[in-house]
Amino acid sequence: MAYFKGGERVVRGISFEIPNTYGTFLHDILHDLPLKEYIWKIDPVESYVIEQGQLGTPLFQTTKLAGDELYDLVLQGDQYLIFVDLKAFPNEDTMIDITTFEEFLLSECQFVLLVVDSSFVRIYAKELDIINHLYRKTMDSGYKNIAIITEDNDKSTSLTAF
Repeated sequence: MAYFKGGERVVRGISFEIPNTYGTFLHDILHDLPLKEYIWKIDPVESYVIEQGQLGTPLFQTTKLAGDELYDLVLQGDQYLIFVDLKAFPNEDTMIDITTFEEFLLSECQFVLLVVDSSFVRIYAKELDIINHLYRKTMDSGYKNIAIITEDNDKSTSLTAF
């Protein structure tokens, strides 16, 4: 696990805002990360596939997906993300419910992506390289209010989207 940056504060993740509209945001954020290495635990709270310019079927219709299935799902075109709760585990046997950062640290979960209220994204990762990569990527994408989440500024009491 890589949580320390220069021996200073503990880096937990990244937060930023995406536009409150439909688009390919999950693909844009995740496409060059090692999605396929994991089994993804999904809380299918509320996100939709855009069909003929309007909300269609729910984006997530299951509570777990293999990495290649998640990758294929986010490639399907525009979606409207209201609440998203994705957690990456090395295999199905390690999947547990995680609701706090402390549980995340103690678990085998490697990556958490949360979208709240269609705009607010928080990503937690155990690898500092992934956080740094996402930080550069979000800066290049023009997302708003980009910040590194540290133990000093993480006001979240829950690691869930809802």
